[in-house]
Amino acid sequence: MNLFANARKSLTVYASALALGVSAAMSAAPVAAQDTVTWKVQSHWPGSSSSYTDSLVRLQRVLDERTDGRLQLKLYEAGALFKAKETFNAVSRGILEMGTISPAYAQDKVSLAGIASGLPFAFRNVWEAAYFHQNMGFEQMLRDEAAEHGVYWATDKVYPTEMVVKEPINTWDDFTSLKIRSSGALQTFLTEAGAAASYIPGSELYSALDSGIVDGAHWGASQGASSMGLYEVAKHHVQPALNIAGTDVIIVSQKALNKLPEDMQKIVKDALAEQFWVRTNEYQYKERITLAKAIAEQGVQVNVLPDEVQDKLVQTAQKMWDEEAKRGDNAKKALAMLKDYLAELGYL
Repeated sequence: MNLFANARKSLTVYASALALGVSAAMSAAPVAAQDTVTWKVQSHWPGSSSSYTDSLVRLQRVLDERTDGRLQLKLYEAGALFKAKETFNAVSRGILEMGTISPAYAQDKVSLAGIASGLPFAFRNVWEAAYFHQNMGFEQMLRDEAAEHGVYWATDKVYPTEMVVKEPINTWDDFTSLKIRSSGALQTFLTEAGAAASYIPGSELYSALDSGIVDGAHWGASQGASSMGLYEVAKHHVQPALNIAGTDVIIVSQKALNKLPEDMQKIVKDALAEQFWVRTNEYQYKERITLAKAIAEQGVQVNVLPDEVQDKLVQTAQKMWDEEAKRGDNAKKALAMLKDYLAELGYL
């Protein structure tokens, strides 16, 4: 009996140990795999901006679904944590895991930022800018430069930037008398052309336009103007576009990205690559229907610039392009590539 009891006792101990070992092994791996990572994301868009929902909230949803909840984005509106122009540095240093910016806000770090912001009066169609970014290597050039600062760069979309003004522009004198809210390369361009352009944060834009601090502004095109309420105080939508460019960028801390498991890193990069095409196409569709609705319901009028004004703006723009080449070897290379492309399209 003692022999039987001892054997049974040994078997019980062995089985218990085996069960505990298997349980520990099974529990350790899934727990590690299922750990939730939360990234802070500082936007340069106010919550009222169409892109905050259509771009940033979309990306939040996509990453949540594709990582089975393992990667969560905690979103902050423009100015909630940092000023818009401080976001690149915060992501570069790893203080923020992700952010959205205009390339104009990183001009002191990325020599290609001015070209990325959109050289005025270069592209005439959105597909041309998309092809330049994704098929001709410009996006990779941007990514390589940003990587030197510990940042993974992904253009959110390419789209036209079009002004709204309180009074129509019918002559060159009308244009040069304008006070315009702008940023980046376009701010320099509009000032060089003779208008008075200044930077105003998105959160202060409506009040600046309403109070007469500025006479016109650009915030994307019709979607941006509509979502920010600009059509309430500025009834003239100006065409053609000032530029067509990758004016919105999603930036990710390379340090934060590297900490993710390999499968999650791939999900993030794939989602960002997909986002470019989804949002570029969606934006064009929504542009058309938003402007049509503003015309029908808010009395907005399309103000096509007179040929005289367009010709002078083009002359100013092309002089400015060469200034961007002085920012460095990469900028010189990108501008040469752009000019060759525009010549091939028959624009130069």
